[in-house]
Amino acid sequence: PVVTGFLHLGGLRTALYNYIFAKSHQGTFILRVEDTDQNRVVPGAAEGIEDMLDWAGIPPDESPRRGGSFGPYQQSHRLDLYRRAIDVLLERGAAYRCFCTPQRLELLKKEALRSQQTPRYDNRCRHLTPTEVSEKLSQGLDWVVRFRLEKGVEPFRDLVYGWNKHEVADVEGDPVILKGDGFPTYHLANVVDDHYMGISHVLRGTEWLTSTSKHLLLYKAFGWDPPQFGHLPLLLNRDGGKLSKRQGDIFLERFARDGYLPEALLDIITNCGSGFAEKQMGRTLEELISQFEIGRITTHSALLDLEKLPEFNRIHLARHIENEGLRQKLIRELQLLVEHVYGDQQVDQEVLEKEYVERVLLLRKGHISLLKNLVSSDYSYLWVRPSVSREQLQTISGEVDEIGKLVLGLMTRQAAVLAVEELNKDLRSLQKQTKETKYSSMMKLLRLALSGQQHGPSVAEMMVTLGPKEVCGRIHKALSS
Repeated sequence: PVVTGFLHLGGLRTALYNYIFAKSHQGTFILRVEDTDQNRVVPGAAEGIEDMLDWAGIPPDESPRRGGSFGPYQQSHRLDLYRRAIDVLLERGAAYRCFCTPQRLELLKKEALRSQQTPRYDNRCRHLTPTEVSEKLSQGLDWVVRFRLEKGVEPFRDLVYGWNKHEVADVEGDPVILKGDGFPTYHLANVVDDHYMGISHVLRGTEWLTSTSKHLLLYKAFGWDPPQFGHLPLLLNRDGGKLSKRQGDIFLERFARDGYLPEALLDIITNCGSGFAEKQMGRTLEELISQFEIGRITTHSALLDLEKLPEFNRIHLARHIENEGLRQKLIRELQLLVEHVYGDQQVDQEVLEKEYVERVLLLRKGHISLLKNLVSSDYSYLWVRPSVSREQLQTISGEVDEIGKLVLGLMTRQAAVLAVEELNKDLRSLQKQTKETKYSSMMKLLRLALSGQQHGPSVAEMMVTLGPKEVCGRIHKALSS
C-alpha cells in the first residue's frame, strides 16, 4: 500500500483479496510499503498498516517487519535499484531527461484548462539532441526522467475486467518516472519491484486500470515478463457515494476500538464485493479462502452497508462464544469492561468470577452484537446488586413474603443447574399457589427484586444467569430492607 495514511476498509478489502487469492493458490502474500512520494508519507503509517493486518488475522508472509528473501520491502530503501533501472532506459532511448521548469509546466496546464483540454506534457524535451542534453547538464540545470510512451499498446487480459487496453500516448504526455529528488514515481518503482520480487499476480484498485497499459510498456522497454493484473471495483457506501475518511469512520482502528471482531469486517467487505458462488453471511477466513474464485468478482462497484455490521458481528461473536479457546479471551475482555464501567459501584468480586462471566456469555450468545452490550444499563443487574426496598415491592403485590418464600424454596430444590424452559414452568405453577397475585405482577415483582429494573430479559433468564445462590441473596436482601 501507498503509505499516506492508516488502513481503512477499502485498503483492508484490497489486502484481503490478495491474501485469500495467495492462500487459495498456496502462494505468498507480500506487503510492500510504497513511500516514494515523500511529501505525503505519514510517520507511523507503515507500522500502523502492518499492525492492523495482524489484528485482522491476515498477516503478510513477507513485509518490512517480517523480512523475506526479496527485501527491503520499503521503496525508500531501494533507490539504488531504481537508479540502475533508469540508466538502462536512458541508454536504450526508452526514457529521456526533461529540463522543463515547474513554471513552464504550470503554464502548459493553465493553457490547456483555458482551452478546455486535459492538461498534458507536450513532450518537448523528448526531441533534445545528445549535445543539447550535455549542454544543459553542464549548466547544472535541474532535470527529471520521463518515459517515452509509444503508440500501439497491446491488449492485456485483466483477471476481473477481461480484455483491456488504453492508448496512453493519445491521452497523456510522457510521464515522469524519476523525480528531481531522486525518488522514482509509483509507475517505475512498482514495475521494477514486481520484477525483482518475482511477483506473479497483482490485485489492486480499479483506479489503476487505465495505468496498466503504461506499466506494460515499461515491462516491454525492460524486456521483462509482466505479472497478471486483476483490478478490484471500488468500495462505495450504500448510496453509491465514496466512503468518507473525514470522520475517521472507515479506519480499522475505529472498528477495533468499538469492539467489532475482525472476522465480521472481513465477512462484510467480501459479502458486498463478490468473488463467491453465493451470498452468505458468517463466512470464516478459512471458508473465504476455500470458496473464493477470482473470476466471480463482478466489475460493478461494491456497495457497503455498514448498518448491517452489528448483525455480521453478532454471528461471529456467537461463534467465538461457542469456541472454548476464543471464549476464554472474551471472558477476560468482559471482566475488564465490567471493572471499567462499574468499578466505582462496589462490584462484588463474585460477579467477576470466571464461571459467572462465562455463564453470562453462553446465555446471551446470539442476543448481543457487541461484547460491550453486556455492560449497557440494561444489563447492569448482572454486575451491580440492586437496592430495592420492601415498600417498592409491596406496591406491586401485598403477597411479597409469600412470593419470596415460594421462590426461595424453588431455588433450594433447584440448586443444580437451572434451565430457562424448566424454570418458566416452575414459576407458572408457583403463581398458582398465591392467593391473588397475577402472573404478570409476580414477574414484575421478581424482576424488580432481582434487577431493580422494569425491563430486560425474561425473569427466568435473569434467574438462570444470576444462579440460585445470587437469586436467593437478592431476594433475602429485598425482603429484609
